[in-house]
Amino acid sequence: MTFGGSAVALADIVAVARCAAPVRLDVSVGPRLAAARAVVDRALGRNDAVYGLTTGLGAAVDTRLDAEQIAAFQTRAIRARAVGVGECMAPDEVRAMLAARLAGLCRGASGISPPLVDAVAALLNKGVTPRVRRIGSLGEADLSPLAQAFLPLIGEGEAERDGAVVSGADALATAGLAPATLGPKDALALLNSNAQSIGLAALALVDLRAVLEAAILAGALSLEGYRANLSPLDPDLGRLRGLEGHAAGLRALRAALDGSALFGPGVAPRVQDPISFRTLAPVFGCALRACEAAEAVATAELNGVGDSPVVLPDRDAMLSSVNFDTTELALALEAAGLALSHLAAISAARITKLMSPGASGLPRFLTRHGGSHSGFATTQKTASALEAEIRHLAHPVGALTVPVADGVEDYAPMTPRIVDKLHAAVRRFARLVAIELVVAAQAVDLRERVTLGHGAALAYDFVRAAVGPLGDDRPMGREYEALALRILDGELPWRLEPSDASA
Repeated sequence: MTFGGSAVALADIVAVARCAAPVRLDVSVGPRLAAARAVVDRALGRNDAVYGLTTGLGAAVDTRLDAEQIAAFQTRAIRARAVGVGECMAPDEVRAMLAARLAGLCRGASGISPPLVDAVAALLNKGVTPRVRRIGSLGEADLSPLAQAFLPLIGEGEAERDGAVVSGADALATAGLAPATLGPKDALALLNSNAQSIGLAALALVDLRAVLEAAILAGALSLEGYRANLSPLDPDLGRLRGLEGHAAGLRALRAALDGSALFGPGVAPRVQDPISFRTLAPVFGCALRACEAAEAVATAELNGVGDSPVVLPDRDAMLSSVNFDTTELALALEAAGLALSHLAAISAARITKLMSPGASGLPRFLTRHGGSHSGFATTQKTASALEAEIRHLAHPVGALTVPVADGVEDYAPMTPRIVDKLHAAVRRFARLVAIELVVAAQAVDLRERVTLGHGAALAYDFVRAAVGPLGDDRPMGREYEALALRILDGELPWRLEPSDASA
């Protein structure tokens, strides 16, 4: 995976984080780093007042550093900010954070010493994964998690290597790496970014897209099992409404149902179905649009410069910035979580409707054996629990209300927490989608001789390759879980078209 050349995609971060894709630096990176570092050296030589170079950090911006203090200040700055608590991030999350910071450093606007960029790449390529505790950042530069991540770079802290937790010094030694030496501004260049928020957002959004691709097929399979009336999917209705989200949902759902017998005359037994079936297209379209909007912001952040101060080699200048502010990313992720909660609500409603004889015309709880068997009865409770948790996770966090850093830092968007709760919602939604797929496949089996649409048939085969029909009662939780993990891994071969594609 090449950093510093063409734009880095969210999928590139995932490849590095989860698949250990090797990283390398584009040939253009070296000259950019050298030019920016020369600006730092000249500012230092002039003894300019520059934040984090010749001054302290945060509330200590009013403190000028003596020349003899600058070198020691770098190591102290990293140690002092390694204040994270709580559970440790998963290895793929830490690697995503390191990869996101590497992408930012390669832009050549941080003024970092060039050898340190190679050292960050070496951590990834040699499998040195720092131990980083999750809680500590407010989303206006992820200082605490990045400080923990870069302690091993200087031979301190803890790291995982080959499945074992060891000291940072031992991890470097076994990887054949030497502790890095920090020069002026290097600590700030390493720390002053939003790599936790951006890297972990990449993981969450790639997973969200995989789950959305499964969700539209699960909904289509439910329509097949329910023998739904497809009149709301008439493209003329979408054109008359003029909402892009609705139109995108119509295109996705019609593609999934292409070839279905439900489009034939007189097939549907009802003139109008429950709202959870009728509104699948617009609700799904909203979720897809929200996902795309969040992807666009996260990609821009990944390829942008979040440093402060920013080094501008062409102007021989270092300017304090607010490029570290992640409000737009936070709000885009909140919107995606809210949209997901609406999609979860109608998914849970369809699951229960499919099991109700009065609604679907199928045996109660989708079992042929009557009251002597439970069928999918208790599955309703799991679906309801998942929907409730997703709805709770969709509640907005809001902005920081407690000023920190002696009142200098009196606003923060809380982006890391928003990323965490979105990803938690996505993982729960994957379980809900797995349940809907299994339940809908059972409904299709009970219908017998059903001509499925192309996407619905693909979803049915995906389910039946892993989960057999429910005859006698059996423990289903493990099967739901295994199917959900396959969905998160992107194993369902169905890809969504962009929501702005022409109808």
